[in-house]
Amino acid sequence: MSDTKNVAQRETKDVSQQQAGGQLAREPREVLLPPVDVYEDETGITLIADLPGVTNERLNLQVDKDTLLIEGEAALDLPEGMQALYAEVRNTSYRRSFALSSELDTDAIQANLKDGVLTLRLPKKEAHQPRKIQVQTS
Repeated sequence: MSDTKNVAQRETKDVSQQQAGGQLAREPREVLLPPVDVYEDETGITLIADLPGVTNERLNLQVDKDTLLIEGEAALDLPEGMQALYAEVRNTSYRRSFALSSELDTDAIQANLKDGVLTLRLPKKEAHQPRKIQVQTS
């Protein structure tokens, strides 16, 4: 990724937790904003996000109207019998959302996750893609 930051940006979200007696308690929870590169060409947009430690089973991708949501939970497993004495990354939750243009075909989004790198392809709708016009001679 071409992001020059060494540490992912952080964002605080309120997370509701059920307490005894049915009351909801608000507790701030920090999530990491994964670094993302976005590229556009004639036929659509390619989005590449760094999600180290996230597996396919712990990845959640959703499109709701004009919003794309990426959420992931990293699995940072320690070898058996070991404990972390010091850990720089304590929170392993990733979350990022993007506003989508109406030009994009959200039904045709393709996603690939390999080695902690998520690649999304968001194609443009046919009507918004360039097309060649045939010129007839008379």
